[in-house]
Amino acid sequence: MTVIPKKTVGFIVNPIAGMGGAVGLKGTDGASILQMAIKLGAKPIASKRAETFLSELSPFKEYLKLVVGSGDMGEVEAKKQNYRIKVIGEAKNETSSCDTETVSEGIVKTGVDLLIYCGGDGTTRDIQKVIDFKVPVLGVPTGVKMHSASFAISPKAAARVAAQFLWGGLPLKEAEVMDIDECAFREGHLSAELHGYVLTPFEPHLIQGNKMESSNTEDEVENQAAIALYLIEGMKSDVYYIVGPGTTTRTIADLLDQKKTLLGVDVFLDKKIVKKDVNATQIMELIADKPAHIIVTPIGGQGFIFGRGNQQISSEVIRKVGLSNITVIATKSKIDRLNCLRVDTGDSEIDNLLRDNGIRVITDYKTMQKMIIE
Repeated sequence: MTVIPKKTVGFIVNPIAGMGGAVGLKGTDGASILQMAIKLGAKPIASKRAETFLSELSPFKEYLKLVVGSGDMGEVEAKKQNYRIKVIGEAKNETSSCDTETVSEGIVKTGVDLLIYCGGDGTTRDIQKVIDFKVPVLGVPTGVKMHSASFAISPKAAARVAAQFLWGGLPLKEAEVMDIDECAFREGHLSAELHGYVLTPFEPHLIQGNKMESSNTEDEVENQAAIALYLIEGMKSDVYYIVGPGTTTRTIADLLDQKKTLLGVDVFLDKKIVKKDVNATQIMELIADKPAHIIVTPIGGQGFIFGRGNQQISSEVIRKVGLSNITVIATKSKIDRLNCLRVDTGDSEIDNLLRDNGIRVITDYKTMQKMIIE
């Protein structure tokens, strides 16, 4: 009879992580930005994704003890799933990065086999300050900015990685902790900085890796222009085109003599931008009684077409537009570095429909390539 060893795992939830995504704020670092997100109608998403992770891990529940942050920082979700827990800290109505650091420090002192956190790059930085290389960490993707290489590709994938590491012997790797300047990001400037490293279970198919920036070679620029020209020729009148962030999508605007936001989602009608840097609510209002089409490009090195950096194109927007009205574009060099595309909208029905159908990617003028979605 095989004896399964019992493990102790730290578990932290950043309850405000990801709230700025759908409302177009590109993050929630800072109290003023959080309040702005709430005024724009942002809803908490971290708790739901934390529960998805814990539910997926539940077959191992009897072999686990969780050391959790108090209240909304992990305790609430763990109790809902009936895990055995030890609570660190005191519950608060509002939490900050200092609370994440304090809880992380308390978890390390108790001695755990793995620390799992639900958040984004800001949360990763807070934990890295305290953890260093003392304990392996694994991120459940919950934030808006997720450039760090410590995140699983989805909450369900995080549960699989955790189980394989705890009981299957996955190796560890040093993963980059990256974060960007949110103020510059909101102004359309991407300034990513390396803040350090953490030890993370190594499973290349389920861990997203760090984001790769686009190259700016002459061939790449020509490829982007060819893709944009092909798309422009096929644009229909009286149709809203919801265009995601990226240099390849921006080329469409450049050829139309329009000024697109590099890191936001803009809406075109009759080949002109009619609404810049929109959030999910604004998109839904615009397309309520009009046909619409979505144009996105994958994140380099990660392959995400939805759920990373373009949360404004929510599952509700995708459902309203329809899967047949989605176009993915990518240069040949970007596609050559990807084995598959990925989605993580937070809506399992939409994610599964996208995975089941796969998608054609426009990689050059009148040139397409079929890609699977994981």
